[in-house]
Amino acid sequence: MPTLVNYSGDDDFLAGSSLCSADLGLMLSLGHADVYCPSRKRARITGPFVVEVQEKKPSIEALPDECLFEIFRRLSGGRERSSAACVSKRWLMLMSSVRNSEIFRSKSHQDLSIADKVNGASNDVEMSPADEDLEVECDGYLSRSVEGKKATDVRLAAIAVGTSSRGGLGKLCVRGSNSARGITNVGISAIGRGCPSLKVLSLWNVPNVGDEGLLEIARECPSLEKLDLCQCPSISNKGLVAIAERCTNLTSLTIESCPNIGNEGLRAIGRYCTKLQCLTIKDCPLVGDQGVASLLSSASAVLTKVKLHALNITDFSLAVIGHYGKAITCLSLGGLQNVSQKGFWVMGNAQGLQSLASLAITSCRGTTDLSLEALGKGCPNIKQMSLRKCCFVSDHGLVAFTKAAGSLEGLQLEECNRITQTGILYAVSNCSKLKSLCVVKCMAIKDIAPETLALSPCETLRSLSIRNCPGFGSASLAMVGKLCPQLHHLDLSGLYGITDAAILPLLESCEAGLVKVNLSGCLNLTDEVVVALARLHGQTLEMLNLDGCRRISDASLVAVAENCLLLNDLDVSKCSITDSGVAALSRGAQILQILSLSGCSMVSSKSVPSLRKLGKSLLGLNLLHCNSMTCSAIELLVENLWRCDILS
Repeated sequence: MPTLVNYSGDDDFLAGSSLCSADLGLMLSLGHADVYCPSRKRARITGPFVVEVQEKKPSIEALPDECLFEIFRRLSGGRERSSAACVSKRWLMLMSSVRNSEIFRSKSHQDLSIADKVNGASNDVEMSPADEDLEVECDGYLSRSVEGKKATDVRLAAIAVGTSSRGGLGKLCVRGSNSARGITNVGISAIGRGCPSLKVLSLWNVPNVGDEGLLEIARECPSLEKLDLCQCPSISNKGLVAIAERCTNLTSLTIESCPNIGNEGLRAIGRYCTKLQCLTIKDCPLVGDQGVASLLSSASAVLTKVKLHALNITDFSLAVIGHYGKAITCLSLGGLQNVSQKGFWVMGNAQGLQSLASLAITSCRGTTDLSLEALGKGCPNIKQMSLRKCCFVSDHGLVAFTKAAGSLEGLQLEECNRITQTGILYAVSNCSKLKSLCVVKCMAIKDIAPETLALSPCETLRSLSIRNCPGFGSASLAMVGKLCPQLHHLDLSGLYGITDAAILPLLESCEAGLVKVNLSGCLNLTDEVVVALARLHGQTLEMLNLDGCRRISDASLVAVAENCLLLNDLDVSKCSITDSGVAALSRGAQILQILSLSGCSMVSSKSVPSLRKLGKSLLGLNLLHCNSMTCSAIELLVENLWRCDILS
């Protein structure tokens, strides 16, 4: 072909894309040359290759970062700064590097700003990408949460620039990080420079953020009040010390799974942050007695909430808590494997926890009968007590504690497998102010004969929850009914061994009127229980959960519809309910808001009219695994019940 047209050029010159492409556009924008290009199809007439060289055009992109920085810091208005930041990623990152204190404001602009404040108007606008998820909290400052793929340095830079004209964010929460372009010190530093009024910072699972970013926050955000660090392996004592020295208004500190933070950082917090009220330290292997003791002794005057879990501390730290914790009202201790019985005993006998109102202990081997009794005597004002997985606490310790803790209002026992039915019943009888009792998975509980115990009733108990305790049977329920005549909330979920004969006396003993009842997983209960419940407590019942009670049928729904006029939450999942039961329910339940029919295979498309009638008040409807319900019927419900969230 070159011979035919008298053309001796390279045959491959025009292969691929034309020079008139995006690549050429990039060349031209840089001012190198103007090139005339033929079409993709080669011309049959030989023509010259025309190259016209023009004078190189000046471009602002050719300026070094130092010059652009000087230009950007003279853009004092929010509109100008946001517009400039939208030009390119380079401009955005440069703009975010300008500290709020470095922005040049002329006298005329200051006068204009004052006038805007007086008139209540401003022409400043912010970058829309940064504002799309902004929220204004009740305290009046801007809040932002960034999670997962959205958590990048560029996004944080956009937030910092876009909100800077309004003083920046007041609260920032970062959850996770983009796997390819995760948040680093660059993004956190941008927040520090652009948000000097930041009060709350929460960083979760950001492995690339280290001391450099936290140093910038400390330097630029002196108003910081709450700091939450979770799974931040690159942050060490250096960053925490900087926060302590600069952010002296800190009132809440949470450090979790940060392997490089230790005693030095905590000592600095205790020395400088005299307003600290809430402290949470969990799973930090470098934290020991020195750091915890130094912080607690220094901040004892105002520190009210303390949570220490999975730390290498010993009896010494608990002794310090018992001596210096005069202001502590809420204390949570968990997984302290190096603390012995002596530590808890000393903490109680130190008599320093006079203000303690709530105590939670989880998986601590040092919690024994002796130490629990000392805690009861040393904490006279305790109102809430939670014991979880305390395998060395028995009936003796529980009864001794409840006798000493005369102000106890709430008691939770979970997986305490040395506590029996006797201990629980005596504890209830001892507590004249007890309002709530929760017992979960205590495997030592066995049924006992009612006549073996002579106990006085607890008239103040309003909420009783006994869950997944297989030994809890008919005799136990009968005794509970006599001890707790004023119950409002009853939760017996997972007690698959109880029968109608066991629960009917309890229902008859409740004089005040039950409001919330959860019987899920009680496989042997029948319609007789629900009919009695509706008859005795229908005037007060608001929530009823019968999930998994497979012997419950339409007769129960008929009784509920006729008697329970205040019922707004009903769960009959996996029960033997049919279309007739749903129809009966629709004729009586006028204010029902939540209805779950999940797994009711006998409920079919014939129930659509009844469900539409219930839909006048329904806000949530669960139709999962209703296999007799057709897709068209569900679509019809979705179309008609537009206010209701439907699961199908």
